[in-house]
Amino acid sequence: MTTLTHDTRLSRTTAGLVLAVASAASFGLSGSLARGLLDTGWSAGATVAVRIAIAAAVLVVPGVLALRGRWHLVRDSAGLVVVYGVAAVAGAQLCYFYAVTYMQVSVALLLEYTAPVAVVLWLWLRHGHRPSGLTLTGAAIAAGGLVLVLDVVSGADLSTVGVLWALGAMVGAATYFVISADEGNGLPGITLAAGGLLVGGAVLLLAGISGVLPFDASTADAVYDGRTVAWWLPVLTLGLVTAAFSYVTGIAAGRRLGSRLASFVALGEVLAAVVFAWLLLGELPRPVQLAGGLLVLVGVVVVKMGEGRRPLTVEPLPQSQPEREPAARQGSAGVLPRQEHLAVQQQERRRERHGQQRADDAHQ
Repeated sequence: MTTLTHDTRLSRTTAGLVLAVASAASFGLSGSLARGLLDTGWSAGATVAVRIAIAAAVLVVPGVLALRGRWHLVRDSAGLVVVYGVAAVAGAQLCYFYAVTYMQVSVALLLEYTAPVAVVLWLWLRHGHRPSGLTLTGAAIAAGGLVLVLDVVSGADLSTVGVLWALGAMVGAATYFVISADEGNGLPGITLAAGGLLVGGAVLLLAGISGVLPFDASTADAVYDGRTVAWWLPVLTLGLVTAAFSYVTGIAAGRRLGSRLASFVALGEVLAAVVFAWLLLGELPRPVQLAGGLLVLVGVVVVKMGEGRRPLTVEPLPQSQPEREPAARQGSAGVLPRQEHLAVQQQERRRERHGQQRADDAHQ
């Protein structure tokens, strides 16, 4: 049983790591796909809004079916879904796009991806989950690798307003990791994703209608590394792959790994963004970026080692019914019940009398 429980925990962790990598990779694809649309006249707000709207439309039916009629789960977690949609979906993206209007993209990404540190601090201060030395070491290694991947060392132009917007994006990302890993609300992961995307889409729509977020779109073909594709192809891919798939797998990964480890594995999104920029936009990563990517991976491994092993809890097997039946028949003292015992005694007396009678006849 100990081996079985240990294998189950390992398989759950392995599945969580696979899901986290898949989520990070699909999230990382969004930047390169959006770039092709932005170059044709799409605004960032319209791109994000359409992306989230498509994902919400795809997930709403599976999200409802996953409830199996348990609508009380939605009522009980309505506030959580709203926070998830406003902060983790709409807020993170809005703050990030505003941040890049004031500073370099790499610096804005770097500030947003301090979210794992925020998650560690939140778990420590709010829940008393003090990070181990290995966890802090892994965080430092991953942060150093992230600096190299984003190539911030070549020089960055900082803006106070931009920094504040980027920190807002960081808060949204940290909220995403914390809520995604929460299994206590009882909501199926796909239901949480669908509800959050619906709320986030509504927020972005209101931002567009009110003029806070510019909404511009175009039907011109998008170009990726010299190849032309119809505009609707990257739009659908943004909605189906980089939003619907990304959020569902991200939530599933968080519930298997926990918010702390899942947030560090999600740093792979930056690495994926570099790779997809190379494949789709012809932007080759430099050696320093490749070295930084290796450091990020080392940091994630060290953080995983710092998570430690939770004690195994093996419950005893229940006693089967056939094993209890003999005890029930024998009684508490391990003997036959009174009626059966008397019947046996009577049979033994009859045998004794019959045997004695045969002996007397033989003697005569």
